[in-house]
Amino acid sequence: MDILSAVMEGVDKPTRIMYAAKLSWRPTQRILSRLVDQGLIEVRMNTESRQSFKRYVITEKGINLLDYFEGAREILHLEPLY
Repeated sequence: MDILSAVMEGVDKPTRIMYAAKLSWRPTQRILSRLVDQGLIEVRMNTESRQSFKRYVITEKGINLLDYFEGAREILHLEPLY
């Protein structure tokens, strides 16, 4: 959920997502791959500069999932996700 929240807030580069979610590199890569496979985020290649790099963008399905869990947190009176 931390990764989805970070991407929702506009963090789109893998390393920055890793820092935002407070994870190490391997778990971050594994989770990003699963989120892409599940259709919760998309990979886009940025080729505007000399070097191309991956960018991650949350999908409508990912936004719906975050909203669902945010609703559950409100019902349970827990801190917000994002």
